Amino acid sequence: MSDYKFMHLLYVPTMACNMACKYCYLEDNTKDEWGKYKAIDTLKFAIEKFKKSNVIPFNISLHGGEVTTLSKDEFHNLIEYIDAYYKDNNNLITGNGFKVGNPHIKTNLYDLKKHIDTIRKFSVSISGSLDLPFSLHDKFRITKGEKKTLHNILTNIALLETIPNKKKISATIFKEHYKYIEEIINDIKFLDKSTCLDMNDFNFMIGFDYNSNGLLTPLTEEEQVKFFKRMHKEFDGTNLDKGVNGAWFNEFGPEYCTNCDNCGEKFFLLEKNGDIYSCVRGQKNKDFYYGNIYKDSVETILENAKIKIFKIHNQLSFNAECSKCEYLYLCKTGCPFVKNVYKSNKSYTCKLQLELYQQRNYEKDAYPDETTYEYVSKLHPSLIEKYYPNQEPNLGYPSLEKIIEEDSRLKYLYDNNTFILSVDDYKYFLESQILRKKREIIYISDESKIKIYLDKKVMEAECDYPQNNSLYIMVLSGNLIQYGDEGRIKQEHIMSEQIYKGVLEKNESDLDEYFCYDISNMLKEFKKYYSKDNPNNLFFTTNALRDYHYTKQKNNAYYHFQAINLPFQNIEFYYVEEEDYVK
Repeated sequence: MSDYKFMHLLYVPTMACNMACKYCYLEDNTKDEWGKYKAIDTLKFAIEKFKKSNVIPFNISLHGGEVTTLSKDEFHNLIEYIDAYYKDNNNLITGNGFKVGNPHIKTNLYDLKKHIDTIRKFSVSISGSLDLPFSLHDKFRITKGEKKTLHNILTNIALLETIPNKKKISATIFKEHYKYIEEIINDIKFLDKSTCLDMNDFNFMIGFDYNSNGLLTPLTEEEQVKFFKRMHKEFDGTNLDKGVNGAWFNEFGPEYCTNCDNCGEKFFLLEKNGDIYSCVRGQKNKDFYYGNIYKDSVETILENAKIKIFKIHNQLSFNAECSKCEYLYLCKTGCPFVKNVYKSNKSYTCKLQLELYQQRNYEKDAYPDETTYEYVSKLHPSLIEKYYPNQEPNLGYPSLEKIIEEDSRLKYLYDNNTFILSVDDYKYFLESQILRKKREIIYISDESKIKIYLDKKVMEAECDYPQNNSLYIMVLSGNLIQYGDEGRIKQEHIMSEQIYKGVLEKNESDLDEYFCYDISNMLKEFKKYYSKDNPNNLFFTTNALRDYHYTKQKNNAYYHFQAINLPFQNIEFYYVEEEDYVK
């Protein structure tokens, strides 16, 4: 098991751009106002700070603005550093299942000539962008001096012909482009025949309504599917068959960033001034701002990322159609940024994705109920009870529920009214983690007031010496480690605490039938040991019931294997340090 966390990092060494595309999502931000920062210094500082926190970028790509507006020396130094980083960390990155490539840039291709020597020396891979069809390119993609750009870009592409780098382009499709679909087809054939570009590694992107200044109109979902089918009709079985059945539409398959529950755990965009956003879509958007590498800790940035993306998904609820979809395991309901733009709770390319999954023969999920349950438990925990898979297997032996029903002590151990957790006066009736039909995850902080209530009769019932009995509290980290001779992988145990009956009796309680004990400081004391990546676990029982649980395991094999994991009442939590939290 690796102790490292791996991220995909986009780096923006300059916001300056030599073009003034009329639908630029960055609008007026394409100028470099970060004169006091050096591009190479920020990247080095960030990488070292990430590595000290065991966070390893497995991919570093240069984005913008426009990276080719950098001076020759600035560009060369960045590429040289990234090349050395890949070589120095090759074993670490590949040993954890990631590929190590060459330095990579995303560029508009307009000023490529200036950096051709560095591109050749370090085999820099190129991802350029064009408007298709060509007849629209110069309408939308002009310089800041209002000059046309297509001729210059095609000339620069020719410079790459003798360089064995990976070189590709992408094009974004709106309704205005879709109207000229036959021209698009002819221009793709031209680029394949007459340039050095690998047109099997070409990408289509489907535009959405964001910062297009009213110039461009998104395709309907039906038009997206028609476009997809038209490309296949034209190029299936040709020399571009590999592309149309692969890279051209891979943005909508599971290969891309949307195939994760929470992209805030994997993808980050760093700007030269240290600001960190989700990605190029979320760049300069406050809802997708995670912090600043110069000002905030890595832990705070990662925590902000995860929580912000969670909130975006969560505030849009969960689409009932997605709950029944056999491809949810691939789609994960789509990009949170676009969902936020449209205020929609499903992917804006849903029908296109379904068409692609079916055409490429992706397997349908054999257990969609379980997939839905797992997804909802992570991003919509308040809805989890609604989506719990209701399956009653024929065990052939007494079920755990039956064993509990026939044993008076076990009834107390599993009872849903035994423990009540109060967090800032909101009460949670705790259930056994192995019987519960919903998953509860809470967020607590240094400011939280946390109290546990214990049913008084449980301290005395089925207990020979009540004054020797105690409230038993356990905290487990969300991180996993290997325990014991069995080599089982389990949550790491952080602490156990016992509060005896005599102490509980001396504490005031606002619930007559319950003891009450404040555990705020107890949880705060161990905060540095909690996982930031996975929910931590808080368990409650009594010492007598705990002992009886292990006695029952010893005496009853059916109980043992059904209750091998901790069966006690629990709740999962993240600990948020609010003074560092980016609002």
